[in-house]
Amino acid sequence: MPSWSAIAAEIDDLRKYNAQNAFDSVRRKYLVAARQKTGRAVILYATKWSTPDPNVPPEMLSIHDGDLQGLMEVFHGVQEKELDLIIHSPGGQIDAADAMVSYLRSKFTHIRAIVPNAAMSAAGMIACAADRIVMGKHSFLGPADPQFTLPTTLGGHRQVAVQSIIEQFERAKKECMNDPRALAVWAPILTQYGPDLIVQAERASLLSNTLVDKWLRENMFKADPDGPQKAAKAATWLSSHENFNSHGRHLDRDSLRAQGLVVDSLEDDEEEQDIFLSIFHAATLTMMGTGAAKIIENHLGKAYINQVQTILVQQPPQQAQPAPSRQYLQPPQKNRGPNRRR
Repeated sequence: MPSWSAIAAEIDDLRKYNAQNAFDSVRRKYLVAARQKTGRAVILYATKWSTPDPNVPPEMLSIHDGDLQGLMEVFHGVQEKELDLIIHSPGGQIDAADAMVSYLRSKFTHIRAIVPNAAMSAAGMIACAADRIVMGKHSFLGPADPQFTLPTTLGGHRQVAVQSIIEQFERAKKECMNDPRALAVWAPILTQYGPDLIVQAERASLLSNTLVDKWLRENMFKADPDGPQKAAKAATWLSSHENFNSHGRHLDRDSLRAQGLVVDSLEDDEEEQDIFLSIFHAATLTMMGTGAAKIIENHLGKAYINQVQTILVQQPPQQAQPAPSRQYLQPPQKNRGPNRRR
């Protein structure tokens, strides 16, 4: 199996002769190899989130509506009706994930979600919309409990599980009903919630469960007589914050299988394992060695890549040093109120 270092060495050797295109050439070589091996369309969706970079804003790494444009680009010219979707993502907007799943399912009759490392949050939800999931011993999905990005009193922001918001409100209501003096303690906490946050939290929680249930029922369990029951059970488990106590929990393939999900072992086909991990290594090395922060690419060589560029802006002569100014290249984002993330 080509290791990380072996793929890095392959890229370095090629850079001696073709420095500009070495990363793309190696990555696309293995995407073509995957198509030749399986006979299926191959699409890579990967972001730089697992190799932190302070120069990359988090919104560039997440699933958002702009990704539909990327999928439209890489679907052009693809004739196959079966797809291997290689996905490596921290998640993002639930509405955008819903749109991506609708588009994917309209184009392909059978989808395998290949998870070479981790598909967290909304990315894990997208994997649940596949007919089968393929994971290695080192691969993980994340819980599907929704999160809100809320402002803090100090001017920053923090991620909060919507089910924690609901639970805290219910606790406050109970304690204040039992002892009105508790209102003095709870009032400063509850004022930050706003007039509709509880309702939004309840609806976000319901939407998460509903989507995973629907996708499992219509795809992974569509031929199973017990499919509706299995889908409901798995969706409730994945969407419940109290089952995991952390949105960042890593769920391995054995725990997913225990909930009825159809998960194949990446190691079952050694050649496929080598190819898919080589694609993942090449994509990660591309993002470490270039300005790429998100890569959406197919086996035909068509790609939609979000990049971060550092531009030096000349200052007036009286200033001794030029100041770096970062420019973020990505599709514009919609203003959605509380930032609902997965």
